[in-house]
Amino acid sequence: MNKMSKMHKRVIAAHGALLALATLPVGAALAQTAQTDQSSQTTQLQTVTVTAQRRAENIKDVPVSVSTIKGDKLDVLMSGGDDIRVLAAKVPSLNIESSNGRTFPRFYIRGYGNTDFSTFASQPVSLVYDDIVQENGILKGFPIFDVAGVEVLRGPQGTLFGRNTPAGVVKFDSEKPNTKKLEGYYNVSAGTHATESLEGAVNIPLSKEWAMRVSTLRQRRDDYVSNYSDLAKTHKTGDLDGYNEHAERVQIMYAPTDGTFTALFNAHERVTDGSARLFRANLIQKGTNDFAPGTDLNSIVTNALNNQSLKTTGTNLRLTWDLGDVKLYSITGYEGVDHYYSRGDIDGGIPAGPGVVPFQVQTGGGLKDLSQWSQEFRLESKNSGPLNWQAGVYYFNEDATGYSNNYDSTTQAQTSHVESNQKNKAGAVFGSVTYAVNDAFTVRGGVRYTDDKKDFITLAHDNVVLIGPAGVNESKSKVSWDASGTYKLTNDVNLYARVATGFRAPSIAAASASVPVTVADAETITSYEGGIKADLFERRARVAFSLYDYEVKNQQLTVVGGNSNVTKLINAAKSSGRGAELELEGIVTPSLRLNASASYNFTEIKDPNLYVAKCAQCTITDPIAANGLVSINGNALPQAPHWIANASARYGIPVGDGEFFVYTDWSWRSKINFFLYEAAEFTGKPLTEGGVRVGYTWAEGKYELAAFARNVLDQRRITGAIDFNNLTGFTNEPRVFGLQFKGNF
Repeated sequence: MNKMSKMHKRVIAAHGALLALATLPVGAALAQTAQTDQSSQTTQLQTVTVTAQRRAENIKDVPVSVSTIKGDKLDVLMSGGDDIRVLAAKVPSLNIESSNGRTFPRFYIRGYGNTDFSTFASQPVSLVYDDIVQENGILKGFPIFDVAGVEVLRGPQGTLFGRNTPAGVVKFDSEKPNTKKLEGYYNVSAGTHATESLEGAVNIPLSKEWAMRVSTLRQRRDDYVSNYSDLAKTHKTGDLDGYNEHAERVQIMYAPTDGTFTALFNAHERVTDGSARLFRANLIQKGTNDFAPGTDLNSIVTNALNNQSLKTTGTNLRLTWDLGDVKLYSITGYEGVDHYYSRGDIDGGIPAGPGVVPFQVQTGGGLKDLSQWSQEFRLESKNSGPLNWQAGVYYFNEDATGYSNNYDSTTQAQTSHVESNQKNKAGAVFGSVTYAVNDAFTVRGGVRYTDDKKDFITLAHDNVVLIGPAGVNESKSKVSWDASGTYKLTNDVNLYARVATGFRAPSIAAASASVPVTVADAETITSYEGGIKADLFERRARVAFSLYDYEVKNQQLTVVGGNSNVTKLINAAKSSGRGAELELEGIVTPSLRLNASASYNFTEIKDPNLYVAKCAQCTITDPIAANGLVSINGNALPQAPHWIANASARYGIPVGDGEFFVYTDWSWRSKINFFLYEAAEFTGKPLTEGGVRVGYTWAEGKYELAAFARNVLDQRRITGAIDFNNLTGFTNEPRVFGLQFKGNF
């Protein structure tokens, strides 16, 4: 009876809190909970530790707008077999999209990113995995598994991180080996469309000084979109849009008991096979951004070959020496693309349609090989006094050979081939200082000098007459810096302000039939940011709020399509962004936990002399010059939603020796532009994606069985397009239902 009584009290308290939330602001509900349950230690939020400044620190003390995703939330997001794009809109100001499916994600922070899908594209958002930058877009899609957490750092991070970070950094850290005990986990799920996922890891102590961790991921989905060769859909030629992927990671750690030296070796690989992006001719209704009448997303009519395959491998070695007053780090990394090829039907149909299909073209392209080497040496002080510092050197060397082909869809014959090689070498020297002026006020400052050089050459051009030179060499040096201050208003409330600059080296795009090799000059950013981070109600709630304003000079932009299949790089004189970000987290009762966040991002291109080619069949809403080109002055940056919001809640009820729980998460982003110009058809509608998870966990959390749904509303949206064809587009992922079982040992 006593046990039942306690359980009923918890249920009643939780329902009372839900009722309060329906009538009161979240803060008032949390305050009320804090007053009525101050003795309960289980209602305190855990301290969040981040390495945003290359040191482990309380997130509240870091003068950077930073978000984390880890633990149950990360597991829930990945339960439907999604790739890294699932993180889009899950934290403020972050968007991720791809016209290449799972293999080539493009990141945007505060609306600042790059839509370039070419082999050698660079991005202003850097992705760092286990302290190794993943520079090429192909490398950025490495699967998420057995990770300790994800950090999203907003704003320029050019002082302490190695490559192209003017917009920010998305940082992944794998779970590391330990010598404590044999342990691990397994995670199995199965869902609709034969979506299957198997993830697991085992930590193996080899001795008092050696340990190994082995982790793996297996994901697959059946081809579920029926492909037909005729508009009547009587002749089915097969199914498309599935994938089969596996990835592995092996880590070996050596840590002598005296603590003066540690070594961590990491080897990993990824192998992916499946469908390329499904492009659908005349998917968009003329004059609107609606689906064309009669659209069936479970079928498609194409006559092209469709396939995609990728293999990547990598190793890194992290060495640490404790030298008393300082620590010395050596981080050596290799990332390679052994093979990448993607071929799809960019006209999206057959000669008869759907609708008018003016040509029959498919494209294929990829990487023959890519090797990336990086080396960092970093010294870090260990002072107990007010002054601490970091300093180091960094080296980067990339060699990539890529190609693009065109094919005739009616004969499958190759009609053109362009193969190019790019060598990129960069070196940097950097330093950062932190000084506690007094108990309440701390200042930080950093500086980095970078020298970057690219050598580009066209190796072959079959059935393509080059316009201009076959190669180009670019070199640029730049100093980036940042300065910030943190003021402790109370023990629980910190105010901060930061000014930072960033730099992205010149980018080069390969030639095509009608465009020569193009170069976008280096871009720079100056960003101003201020905010507040606070623990509230005796650490039952946490809030972070930031305001920012930035200006990019000479921003690199990618012009795609128009009236022909071309890609070229340009620079805008200026672009700007400003906005706000808010994150809330709170424990309403021991049974109910809430998270919510939102961001507003306003971006604008500022160049009255910049014009681009317009789309072939769309309804342009920008001014059109006499020569037919479109002014993009005043437009928002592509793929930059004004608003992003998300919320999640977990509610648990003790049952037997375990807990029954319900978890739900929702994200929403406002409309987006697909291209630099604005057109009625190429404005993506707002997108809402939600997930629900219902399950039971028992044996002190050792086991969990749950049913889940991802994109539970099955809201399908056009998320990108090809503008030189007749309103061809592609969509987001479908709804997936499934079951998942997790176990720990």
